[in-house]
Amino acid sequence: MRSLVNPADRTAVVQRLHRIRPDTPRRWGRMTAPQMICHLTDVFRGVMGERPSTSPPPALPRWRQRVMKLVAVQLPLRWPHGVKTRPDVDQEAGGTPPGEFATDLSELVRMCERFGTARGPRSPHYLFGPLTEWEWGRWGYKHVDHHLRQFGV
Repeated sequence: MRSLVNPADRTAVVQRLHRIRPDTPRRWGRMTAPQMICHLTDVFRGVMGERPSTSPPPALPRWRQRVMKLVAVQLPLRWPHGVKTRPDVDQEAGGTPPGEFATDLSELVRMCERFGTARGPRSPHYLFGPLTEWEWGRWGYKHVDHHLRQFGV
C-alpha cells in the first residue's frame, strides 16, 4: 500500500503536485487549487506540531475511532467526497490563506518530504486517535491523493 514513508510513493505524489496550476478546476468540493495546497500544508504542519489546532476533536468512543481508522487508513478504499473540513484547516474559515502559488506549492512539497521522513511520536489524529508511523504515512498519502483526485491529477 502506498505511503509517504516510501520514497518512491512520495516522489510520485510530488510529481502529481507539480501538475496542479492555480486555475486547475476542481471536480468536487469548494476549495480552489491554491486553497487545497494551503490546506494540505496546514494539515501537515498540525500533525508535525507546528500549527496548533483550534478545533476540538469530536467525542467519539474508542471503538468508533478504530473502525474509522480501519476504513480510512488501512483498507485500500478511496476517501469519499464531501467530508467536512475542520475549521482550523479550512481555507475559507481559519486556515492559511493562499499567497503566491509557486511559493505555497514549494512549501507543500517541503512538508511532504519532512512528513514522510520524520520519525517519532505524533499527537493523536483528530478523528482516528493514535496512529503508528506506518499509519501516519498511509494517512498522509491518502489525504494528498484524495485532494489531487479532487483536481483530476
